[in-house]
Amino acid sequence: MSEEYAVVSVEASDSERAAEAALRPKHLADFAGQPVVREQLSLVLEAALARGRTPDHVLLSGPPGLGKTTLAMIIANEVDGSLRLTSGPAIQHTGDLAAVLSSLQEGDVLFIDEIHRLARTAEEMLYLAMEDFRVDVMVGKGPGATSIPLPLPPFTVVGATTRAGLLPAPLRDRFGFTGHLDYYSVDELTQIVARNAIKLDADLSREAASEIASRSRGTPRIANRLLRRVQDWAQVRGSGKLDLAAARSALSVFEVDAKGLDRLDRAVLEAVCTRFGGGPVGLTTLAISVGEEPETVETVAEPYLVREGFLVRTPRGRSATPLAWEHLGLVPPAELRGSSDSRSGGASAGGGLEDPLLFS
Repeated sequence: MSEEYAVVSVEASDSERAAEAALRPKHLADFAGQPVVREQLSLVLEAALARGRTPDHVLLSGPPGLGKTTLAMIIANEVDGSLRLTSGPAIQHTGDLAAVLSSLQEGDVLFIDEIHRLARTAEEMLYLAMEDFRVDVMVGKGPGATSIPLPLPPFTVVGATTRAGLLPAPLRDRFGFTGHLDYYSVDELTQIVARNAIKLDADLSREAASEIASRSRGTPRIANRLLRRVQDWAQVRGSGKLDLAAARSALSVFEVDAKGLDRLDRAVLEAVCTRFGGGPVGLTTLAISVGEEPETVETVAEPYLVREGFLVRTPRGRSATPLAWEHLGLVPPAELRGSSDSRSGGASAGGGLEDPLLFS
């Protein structure tokens, strides 16, 4: 998988990947959060099964770590089909896609991660495969080349993208259902953390689950990663019980503060505030000042900082808000003092989700 920004490193160990896979729900009824998408997808799948047909193609969009891959696995489980996984960057030639498509069996689910990064020629082949369940294979070269149609069994494409706007309209229109995944509330993440602690055989308290959830940036993948780190700390340095003190101590060791900001986030805010007087400062200059690539700052740190109201993007560059100065314990410039700043976006607490059986 490749959405692996500050959440799960591309060089994550096999044990980390195995642990993450073990925590994934297997059925739609067990999938927490995303109530709208879950209900819509349930209707699509139930209707297809009632008709005895393969479900329509599904497009899932949204930020990394919210469960797009998990939903693809659930779709395959619900329709009792095999799941084939690939990604847009891995398919750069029509031959690559033809090899994948020709191996599909009836009822299979083909999951294409980062589908917006498919090569143009592969996109055109996918159009035909999705609409007519057929691929045209070219045999020979030059004037003597011949196109041979190869029929495909009915299958379902599940595409995942973090940038739906980059999908060409002809490809987007071939999906029968499009779902957008939003960030999770703290209550939803608390339930996810609690249920996964049971799978990890971890003795987790309600307070610790809430603490981990509140620092997880509205993202289940981050919540699961932090849960495993807290478990590590409790096993090595604590009593083995994942209580509030253990959670706070572990998250302090791993440099995740009370607002969910990590080392890079704080470095960006400190640079804007202390080196550039609060901004505005250009992205390239800011990246150089924290020793990172501009793309890393823009895709890893900036989205959360902007969403939580610590940073604003202007035509002249990035500027820190009064909330950023306050969080760092710094005194903002006179023109920013006393200005009101409300936090935007982020995970908001919901109600009625607590299950006492999940906690010790």
